[in-house]
Amino acid sequence: MNEWNRNDLAAFLDDQGSGLLYFYTPLCGTCQVASRMLVVLEELVKVHMGKMNLNFYPDIAANFGIESVPCLLIVQEGKVKEAIYAFHSVPYLLEKTKQYLT
Repeated sequence: MNEWNRNDLAAFLDDQGSGLLYFYTPLCGTCQVASRMLVVLEELVKVHMGKMNLNFYPDIAANFGIESVPCLLIVQEGKVKEAIYAFHSVPYLLEKTKQYLT
């Protein structure tokens, strides 16, 4: 999963992209577990994915209304369809992804 910056995010949203946007902070233990789950998910489904360290983008967190990390936004055609805070399991994330993006 590639690390995104403001320009990457803007291009994705401007292009009416569909995919997953993962927000994290490096010192968050739960984020580390969630990151590993997303690496597995990336192997199972071909979906556009990016991640952003919220320590550098607090304004983006405010714009999206992100309450905590880890947070996974499911974006369909440039619009946020769902925000996931409890990652549960890889099968759960796979089902959520398929619900919107396949």
